[in-house]
Amino acid sequence: MKVEQIYTGCLAHAAYYIESKGVAAVFDPLREVQPYLDRAKKDNAQIKYVFETHFHADFVSGHLDLKKKAGSKIVFGPGAKPAYEAITAEDGQIFEVGDYKVKVIHTPGHTMESTTYLLIDEHGKEHGIITGDTLFIGDVGRPDLAQHVVSELTEEKLAGHLYDSLRNKIMPLSDDLIVYPNHGAGSACGKMMSKETTDTLGHQKKVNYALRPDMTKEEFIKELLTGLTTPPGYFPKNVLMNIKGYESLDNIMDRATTPYSPDAFEAVANETGALVLDTRNAEDFAKGFIPNSINIGLEGSFAQWVGEMIPDIKQEILLVTYDGKEEEAITRLSRVGYDNTVGFLKGGFESWKDSGKEFETANRISAQDLEEAMNDEKPLIIDVRKKSEYDSEHLIGAINIPLNEINQHLAEFPKDSTFVLHCAGGYRSMIASSILKQRGWQDFADVKGGFEDLSKTSLPKSEYVCPSTML
Repeated sequence: MKVEQIYTGCLAHAAYYIESKGVAAVFDPLREVQPYLDRAKKDNAQIKYVFETHFHADFVSGHLDLKKKAGSKIVFGPGAKPAYEAITAEDGQIFEVGDYKVKVIHTPGHTMESTTYLLIDEHGKEHGIITGDTLFIGDVGRPDLAQHVVSELTEEKLAGHLYDSLRNKIMPLSDDLIVYPNHGAGSACGKMMSKETTDTLGHQKKVNYALRPDMTKEEFIKELLTGLTTPPGYFPKNVLMNIKGYESLDNIMDRATTPYSPDAFEAVANETGALVLDTRNAEDFAKGFIPNSINIGLEGSFAQWVGEMIPDIKQEILLVTYDGKEEEAITRLSRVGYDNTVGFLKGGFESWKDSGKEFETANRISAQDLEEAMNDEKPLIIDVRKKSEYDSEHLIGAINIPLNEINQHLAEFPKDSTFVLHCAGGYRSMIASSILKQRGWQDFADVKGGFEDLSKTSLPKSEYVCPSTML
């Protein structure tokens, strides 16, 4: 049986495609559906079903556009109540895809409607399981998201359901089944996912902490909930979009791909209050940018950081991109529900600069520059990496304000003295720089190359101490 994994690195997301005798199915598709339509066309196949493992939080699914464009039937697991036409399957129900079969296994825990799909080949042999966010490689789905939509679904209740699902529904299955999860390392839907994106169930039973056979439910709940970070603010809003429905990506693209001259761009920004989002890389942004614009570069985890740093999912957005990157930016925004892009700057930042309009720059320094400065000025160093990264190793004397918490800690950034920002490599620190510039801070710099370069200097660094050895 051939199962094609379609992996999107910037979201650490995996969709799946199967086809048999001209009949195809897609599992957990992204918002832009043309790649799935093209794949089916290549096989001269019709996409009969779109299977959803659950109502996703970290992206807006493409199921509605596939239903519209391919006539596909949408399938959810037991208990799902979408606000549009879809099949709500029963536990154990079987769907035929050509000579293949797809069996519904209800596995509540990550969410109550969470479902695993057992794939059965043309010979009747069980091939693998598409697990959604129930089981990852090295991890399981976090149980603290649904309560942001339904308050009585506490993380403890869901963790208990997940324990039962894993023990009663997943672990009894054959060891030779291939596990096909919805996410890999880098996703915020778990806490310790592997970089591998498939594995056998047998191997996961041996190495996945959540599948230890001697684990009690109480131990499972405690271990699962320990170390969970706050989920991104856009997650509940994406869940609601997936439940209630959304506007077609075609309509969004038509509206968003409106080119504006510098004068028109400035006028629209002033009239609408739109956020100016500059998607160029950090180095180019630092050399010149439109005042009050925010930098989140396309070359990084763009959609995730948009979701973290722009609180209002309905915020109107004006884009500054490299030429030819406009549609990519719009698509990646829409993947996480930011559908109100109203246009882009024609000719990019260079057209703004050439028009003689005002622009700003950002101060970047090298790791060596900071090393020399510490001999004299000793500026405050602010590390905007995640707490886990900071705890692993950091410059002695640096304070940690994770990028996604910056708006809650603005008072800790001095306005009467110099400070220096850094992250791991310079991507996140420039996001932080652009936000601080927008809020009026001027006397600071960020370190290009981040901690990767700082670790090579003689600046004193902490050493990680394993908690079990601490007195």
